[in-house]
Amino acid sequence: MTRIDFYLLTSASPDLRLDYACRLAHKAWSKGHRVYLNCADEGQAETLDSLLWGFRADAFIPHSLAKEDAGEAVVCGSGEPPAEHHDLLINLADSTADSFSRFTRMAEIVIEHDPVRLPARERFRFYRERGYPLQTHQIRTAG
Repeated sequence: MTRIDFYLLTSASPDLRLDYACRLAHKAWSKGHRVYLNCADEGQAETLDSLLWGFRADAFIPHSLAKEDAGEAVVCGSGEPPAEHHDLLINLADSTADSFSRFTRMAEIVIEHDPVRLPARERFRFYRERGYPLQTHQIRTAG
C-alpha cells in the first residue's frame, strides 16, 4: 500500500514549494529511486524542469519533461506517470493523481496558501478514509 507523506511548509510561497519538490526529488534520486513530479499543468512542469537544472551546483539530477523523455530517472509532467515510474510520486497538482496507488510512496507538498492548503486537506481525508498510511511533517522555512 502506498505510504503518503504530507510536507507542511511554513510559507505561502509557491517558489518554496517547488524548491522543496526539487529537494525531495534529489534525495530520492540519490538513493536510486525513480521520481515522477506530478504538476498542476505543463507550465508548472516546465518551471520545475528549469529549476532542476540549477538546483544543486555540486550535483546533476538526470531529469526531463514527460513529453520529451519519460524514461529518465526524474520526470516532470502533468498527466499519467510513465509506466517505469513506481517509486516516488511528488504531487503538486490540486487533485489526487489517478494512479498514485501504484507508487511505493507519494509526497504532497503543502504551503500556507488556501488555494493549495484546502484541496490538500480534502486529499488527506480521501487517503485517510481509504486506509492509506499517512505521515505529516512540519517543515520550517525561511521564506
